[in-house]
Amino acid sequence: MKRNRTPTNRATSAKRSIAAAALAAATALGLSACMPPGYYGATGTLDNGDQKSMHVVVFNGWDEDTAASYLWKYVLEQKGYDVQLTNSDVAPAYTGLASGDYDVVFDTWLPNTHKEYMDTYGKDLEDLGAWNEQASLELAVPEYSDIDSIDELASKASDFGNRIVGIEPAAGETKVVQDEVIPQYGLGGMDFVTSSTPAMLADLKAAIAKKQDVVVTLWRPHWAYDAFPIKDLEDPKGALGGNEEIHTIAKRSIEDDFPTASKWMRDFEMDSDTLYSLENALVNSGAKTSEYPAITEKWASEHRDYVDSLTSTK
Repeated sequence: MKRNRTPTNRATSAKRSIAAAALAAATALGLSACMPPGYYGATGTLDNGDQKSMHVVVFNGWDEDTAASYLWKYVLEQKGYDVQLTNSDVAPAYTGLASGDYDVVFDTWLPNTHKEYMDTYGKDLEDLGAWNEQASLELAVPEYSDIDSIDELASKASDFGNRIVGIEPAAGETKVVQDEVIPQYGLGGMDFVTSSTPAMLADLKAAIAKKQDVVVTLWRPHWAYDAFPIKDLEDPKGALGGNEEIHTIAKRSIEDDFPTASKWMRDFEMDSDTLYSLENALVNSGAKTSEYPAITEKWASEHRDYVDSLTSTK
């Protein structure tokens, strides 16, 4: 049964001025998903009482967020909404949600990865519940690597080029690896390289092509587990945290502005196999972003029963 959670409301200090500046930059550079100029921002309401325009923020490099966001863009536009997708780094995304500049994000990991943001902004946000309950943070290596646990990594660091290949510096997983995994497992002698998720995946692909050892920060669900022969390292100390859930988080007024769509999103569920299928069609297909709407439409036609269920009366 789907579990809905109320966000934590304990406020912590945050550098809001820096976040606001980052938000402005992210908004200016944000990617509007295939929208012609002036398309977003249509006024008025639909017959179901919802505002016509919805603004979805998508975390840079988080492929499950890309998949879920394009899926909902397609679903909502079939119902007459105008939907804009804007890419953003994680921190300014939550700032924008809390201020109402964005309406919703589909990729908040709880209770651990994005806890800091929910502690800071939770009082200004609405948790619409978990749509995937099979999530986890991982350190992954090729299947041929001769280690099976993170506690073996320090003694074999040279085999892995003394590097842990990470993702975006501001990502929640990056903080977990820096603050928990590296100190608990004595990995301070390894270089923790952070740049972006595409760069991490490129490193992983290149190493496997050469049958070299590499250790990367990864997470489930992710299409890489279908695409590459990789395995997760055991985490006997529990430094990466337990299994997590992927939640839909919205601005506080979401139910006033979108009474119908917010109910659909509360009922939203997507298992990992279905998610992998859409991720592979979009992100792992080599397609350009401009092709994503057409790919999503094709995928939806092949999964019609599931797609129709997202807006059915339950």
